[in-house]
Amino acid sequence: MSLTKIASKLFLPRQKELIKHYTAPDELQHSVLKYLILKGKETEYGRNHMFDSMDDYDSFAKNIPINTYEELKGDIDRMRHGEQNVLWPGLVKWYAKSSGTTNDKSKFIPVSNAGLHNIHYKGGADVVAFYLRNNPNSRLFDGKSLILGGSHSPNYNVEGSLVGDLSAILIENINPIVNLFRVPRKRTALLSDFELKRDRIAHECLKSNVTNISGVPSWMLSVLVRVLEISGKKHIEDVWPNLEVFFHGGIAFTPYRKQYEEIITSPKMHYMETYNASEGFFGIQDDPKDKSMLLMLDYGVFYEFIPLEDVGKPDAVAIPLSAVELNKNYAMVITTSCGLWRYMIGDTVTFTSKKPYKFIITGRTKSFINAFGEELIQDNAEQGLAYACDQTGAQVLEYTAAPVYMDENAKCRHQWLIEFSKEPDDLQRFSDLLDRRLQEINSDYEAKRFHDVTLQHLEVVKARTGLFNDWMKAKGKLGGQHKVPRLSNSRKNMDELLEMNH
Repeated sequence: MSLTKIASKLFLPRQKELIKHYTAPDELQHSVLKYLILKGKETEYGRNHMFDSMDDYDSFAKNIPINTYEELKGDIDRMRHGEQNVLWPGLVKWYAKSSGTTNDKSKFIPVSNAGLHNIHYKGGADVVAFYLRNNPNSRLFDGKSLILGGSHSPNYNVEGSLVGDLSAILIENINPIVNLFRVPRKRTALLSDFELKRDRIAHECLKSNVTNISGVPSWMLSVLVRVLEISGKKHIEDVWPNLEVFFHGGIAFTPYRKQYEEIITSPKMHYMETYNASEGFFGIQDDPKDKSMLLMLDYGVFYEFIPLEDVGKPDAVAIPLSAVELNKNYAMVITTSCGLWRYMIGDTVTFTSKKPYKFIITGRTKSFINAFGEELIQDNAEQGLAYACDQTGAQVLEYTAAPVYMDENAKCRHQWLIEFSKEPDDLQRFSDLLDRRLQEINSDYEAKRFHDVTLQHLEVVKARTGLFNDWMKAKGKLGGQHKVPRLSNSRKNMDELLEMNH
């Protein structure tokens, strides 16, 4: 009997539990809130915010302010130095290093033991549970999982405490049984030099029976290309004939899909999106026919949402999950069993369904262009690029965009820097298609583009091969969970990249 058939039976109880996400979602969130309040009473933060007086959502929202990293940074730093019972009961030993804030190069997100097992590992197990439910003929466990991770290092002088990419923390603490099904070797997986790691992964995994791969699309693509270079093969299924699924997350998959489909041509290949961040594991694509993800409601994460137009306002009010509206952009606020209390994670989402709660990620609260009232978000950008690529046969490897506030002719426009893996025959036509599609899907952009009065036709600048890779490397952000910034009102990233492009 197939090993996968045997392993699948272990997931049956959880598959039955997951039905509550469709039938009783609000009850799941109510239970999570009760649990978090109860645990919070054991902490210094809980005493300072009167957790003893909390008994429902209203009192919870009244006593705890909305927090960004800056508000919690001091407490997190004390925890990193070994203080206990600050934001979460006990000693928190692991800290996921995430993208920086306005004031810091990096954020350090606490990962408690409860969060490690009841959020991150539980999320990973549920991804498999959904996949096996949707693919009863899978042979997932009859081969190896290629899991792409980051690196970690000691945290101050606290014994046994680590700081680094979340993926590295997960690999470091994973159940030894899982290592029987995982490649590459742990030592290779935790290398900090991504270029060296990519080469070693390709060599180590070449002869393995890889059935599934997991990681950030941009970095995994780099590994797969190296596998093809070393093997001399044209397609990945010629190297790993039993590869059946890519579990991906971290960045939007849309710009990379065609490139994956060109190097993996097998009709049995599946793609499954997940929403797993340093701060928690939030969503899983439960239906392969629907790009929306199911919001995971019983992981020790309580969700609230702020309408995007209210973000940054002093009187902004968060609403509970039960009050969200469909097709509206929200900034996500989370409270977790890692000690993040009413924390603005920085991502924006739109709900496509309320029973069950399903959503798509639309961007970042700081990743948009609104220099002239156009409110261009990342989801607009992804749709526009996908359309232009589809019409021209082009393929985008990486991109970023920023406004030109006023050039020498007093003209304003959006400037796009794009690195193509397959260039369009006519760059101007590509630009025209992108500009037109953005007007079709964003009425604010369309209004500002009207007769070129406020905003001129966008400009596309072709990036040299390897530009974004070189820029990320120069910043020490090659590999792991690091992401190329997509949209920004600031020209800082754009100007740095343009300078390197020459």
